[in-house]
Amino acid sequence: MIPEIIYSDSVIAVINKPAGMLSVPGRGPEKADSAAARIRQHFSGCIAQPAVHRLDMDTSGLMVFALTAEAHRNLSIQFRDNLVRKRYTAMLDGIPDERLGGSGRIELSFRLDPDHRPFQVYDPVNGKIGITDWKILEIRGGNTFIEYTPLTGRTHQLRLHSAHPVHFSDGVNTGGMGCPITGDRLYGSSSDSEHAGGARMMLHAAEISFSHPESGRIMRFGSEPDF
Repeated sequence: MIPEIIYSDSVIAVINKPAGMLSVPGRGPEKADSAAARIRQHFSGCIAQPAVHRLDMDTSGLMVFALTAEAHRNLSIQFRDNLVRKRYTAMLDGIPDERLGGSGRIELSFRLDPDHRPFQVYDPVNGKIGITDWKILEIRGGNTFIEYTPLTGRTHQLRLHSAHPVHFSDGVNTGGMGCPITGDRLYGSSSDSEHAGGARMMLHAAEISFSHPESGRIMRFGSEPDF
């Protein structure tokens, strides 16, 4: 079954990917099913690789796909040049340090740990910078609901920025939020796993905007999280 289609025309499709579904096929027949594979099956004449970006398997929310080679090329350039705007909603396992205030920016460099793929590690020397703006939406029941606006697109950026410890230097936080995303199996603590009760990771791609690859018109889509 195709995931919920938010919008489609002759060259693009926007879907609401459920948590637990791969964005693109993985290695092996057991990982063949994915959002990209279902898009390809659903839209006649779709190119072999319609994905122009990815969400982690455990992340839900909005994804845009290209149905033609020309649209794929155009959208890939938009993502490469940071012309696509994205906003996420997350639930953090805990309440961040009150010194952080209600909003801010995280700038942390990290890289892949080749001995523990796909885990990313903080590395201010050899890592690539990830930048995220954040705003607390609500604190409820020991959890923090937060809005993330990533300005870069590093692997696991929001997950690492959430879990990385707070570190104040001259009154400025040079670390992360100090609270992992609830249900995060990679960067969460054991208490986080127990708290989540084995539930999905509470991270949702709630908004995306980009230029239509043919008309150039700004396309904006929103999706509310189910948590």
